[in-house]
Amino acid sequence: MDSKPRIGLLGTGPWAGRTHAPALAAHPGITFSGVWGRRPDAAAALAATHGTRAYDDVDALLAASDAVAFALPPDVQAPLAARAAAAGCHLLLDKPVATTVAGAREVADAADRAGVASVVFCTLRFASDTAPWIEEQAALGGWYLAQAHWLGALFSRGSTSAYAASPWRREKGGLWDVGPHVLSVLLPVLGDVTEVASAVAGPGDARHLVLRHASGAGSTLTLSLSAPVRASEAGVTLFGDHGRAVMPSWADAVGSFGAAVDALLGAVRSGEAHACDVRFGLRVTEILAEAEAEAGVGVEAEAEARLAD
Repeated sequence: MDSKPRIGLLGTGPWAGRTHAPALAAHPGITFSGVWGRRPDAAAALAATHGTRAYDDVDALLAASDAVAFALPPDVQAPLAARAAAAGCHLLLDKPVATTVAGAREVADAADRAGVASVVFCTLRFASDTAPWIEEQAALGGWYLAQAHWLGALFSRGSTSAYAASPWRREKGGLWDVGPHVLSVLLPVLGDVTEVASAVAGPGDARHLVLRHASGAGSTLTLSLSAPVRASEAGVTLFGDHGRAVMPSWADAVGSFGAAVDALLGAVRSGEAHACDVRFGLRVTEILAEAEAEAGVGVEAEAEARLAD
């Protein structure tokens, strides 16, 4: 990369408009090289707002960039990320990398072949309040149990979330949307998942998971995008030799994304893989795919069954 690397953005939806584009435009260490989207009018509007160029041709943006950030549905992201890696672009990916193991592995293998750096933007690993906490708990060790929940209300009555219109979230549910966030905390603290001991369906799209980790610890997760609005919240609590540790709350998605940009630049300059890179993203996809198979029912199929009753 040059001293001021060029980073482009693929995607024009609410996440791109509220988080990625503002963070890239404000970052003092990069040049925001442009925007591409599946809707050219949206790409033009987003680019104009942030003083950069809109591209109709994704390959032209790749050629004009040293790295690209993704704000696309996961199974649209995956083949484009593999294409970007082959073009020599470093990757700032969104979570999950893909919703199939084959799709995520394609991206990881493409990044390896091209020798490009990668970071997966799991917000909690980069937020200023939670990232140090995760590192501290991982260094302490001695944890026996983790209890985690992420109760979103995207699809509940009374929700005003802009993300409720997302087809992939409606199809895949909280397991795939917020599951990566929770796993991005648990894996560095408790170790890799060695067994998905149980995964069952709950109300709406809710999924309840019981996991065994390499450290010997266990964890329980409840993940949903259809919790009642007044019940929505997220948290992780650890229990072990040091007592009880509660993950702090977090905010500032734009600042967190800026920290992810810094992490990618650091990985490029050092040549060392970041802990939350595409290989980590692949492992998260493998775990979620196993949990999905264990639960044995798709979100849309479950909704259709409820309507039939």
